Amino acid sequence: MIKRGRSFLKSSIFMAGVMLLILAVVMGYFSIKSLLVALPVESYEDKGVYIFSPREVRSAQVKNTGASSRDRRLYPMKTVYMVCYQDTDGRGYQWTERAVTRDWGEAIVKEGVAVNRRVLRIPERGTYITVEPEETAQSHVAGERRRNLVTIGLSGAYCLFYLAAWKGVWALQRRRAGERMD
Repeated sequence: MIKRGRSFLKSSIFMAGVMLLILAVVMGYFSIKSLLVALPVESYEDKGVYIFSPREVRSAQVKNTGASSRDRRLYPMKTVYMVCYQDTDGRGYQWTERAVTRDWGEAIVKEGVAVNRRVLRIPERGTYITVEPEETAQSHVAGERRRNLVTIGLSGAYCLFYLAAWKGVWALQRRRAGERMD
């Protein structure tokens, strides 16, 4: 019984390690990809801080990535609710924020609490993004870069740790096999 429990523990640790390795590689890949296509600070044009007020709650269909594989096959899309904000100056800027439920989103709209957001325009793409009011184009780009570099570093560190652990296991097994032959 104890031997079976130990075997289960070993296989569980192995599977967890493999899953974390796959996650580390995927996260590292996407962070590198994001780092390579990131826009430089010069690509942003600061349009200033605007007041946005909630206007409506919209439903949107998004890919169902959080479900189990069977549920993902049966229900490939799911409905999410977005609170749509409009700038109060009438310049046409919009910002959306995901609401947990429709009722929660409607409560936000009903309260009508305005929020300040900084608008950073991207002229070469003909679009814009909104960020927190204290954030600038420089701090936004630096924050994105820092997040990607930290993710790459952590992913790489885990991959090295995983390889070192397997090298240690392999060396231990070789030593044990050598002891048995003596």
